[in-house]
Amino acid sequence: MPSERQIHVPDIGDFHDVEVIELLVAVGDRVRADQTLITLESEKATMEIPSPAAGVVKALAVGLGDKLSEGSLI
Repeated sequence: MPSERQIHVPDIGDFHDVEVIELLVAVGDRVRADQTLITLESEKATMEIPSPAAGVVKALAVGLGDKLSEGSLI
């Protein structure tokens, strides 16, 4: 059985409390490595957060409008 892993927001530079503007996956979706999971938007930039590995989405800990920072659980 494949191991489960938690995915956290990687280093996004000097940004904190960045808003989730798009959820591009749902529970049950199969994803490939480097596929974009969510999109974040600050006042200065839009950042796509990719999956570090292939697998199946078991749960999402974020929703539209949530504010995330580096290390936040996705």
